[in-house]
Amino acid sequence: MLTHSEENYLKTIFHLSLETDKEITTNSIASKINSKPSSVTEMLKKMGDKSLVSYQKYKGVSLTELGQKTALKIIRKHRLWEVFLFDKLNFSWDEVHEIAEQLEHVHSDKLTQELDRFLDYPQHDPHGDPIPNRAGFIQYSEKILLSTLEVGDIARFVGVKDSSAVFLQYLDKRNIALGDLLTISFIEAFDHSMHVSINDSNHILSKQTINNIYVLKV
Repeated sequence: MLTHSEENYLKTIFHLSLETDKEITTNSIASKINSKPSSVTEMLKKMGDKSLVSYQKYKGVSLTELGQKTALKIIRKHRLWEVFLFDKLNFSWDEVHEIAEQLEHVHSDKLTQELDRFLDYPQHDPHGDPIPNRAGFIQYSEKILLSTLEVGDIARFVGVKDSSAVFLQYLDKRNIALGDLLTISFIEAFDHSMHVSINDSNHILSKQTINNIYVLKV
């Protein structure tokens, strides 16, 4: 049985590994979880003793096969709980993450499988992130950032890079939601903000905004 901290470390290392093909540094982990590098080092040593990570001082850390399998199991639970909260209990997409952070630590494989069945085996969470299946397989789509599109391109909003409550609330205020079709009408040369048509409404989106929205071109 792992501690909550160990499970959170596994998730953090897994997510960081998606951003680079190099081993993860203690400093990058410390920055992500708002901790001291020395504290991270001590935790990685303990997790190494449990065969969850492969850690060498000054060379970084990577998940072992057991560590990756465990991380995906936790992520699966987290995202299923987000779907449950969003679809069945009417929580908004900016509320579900914090609650799912608590529920993901419930250790019951049967509960996870029954939750998956009850929700009719969802493929994505409310933020557009893929949900690992029972075997730990996770299906990624060829999504790209909105900021990479050009004038005239049409794409569908499929996910967010920044899933913070403040960003999700920002999108809600502008009635921008997953599944919306976006057409790029103009890009400002000065600050690279985009003029975008969304469901027949015109929006001007800042560079920060378009760098945090994932789309699929259509």
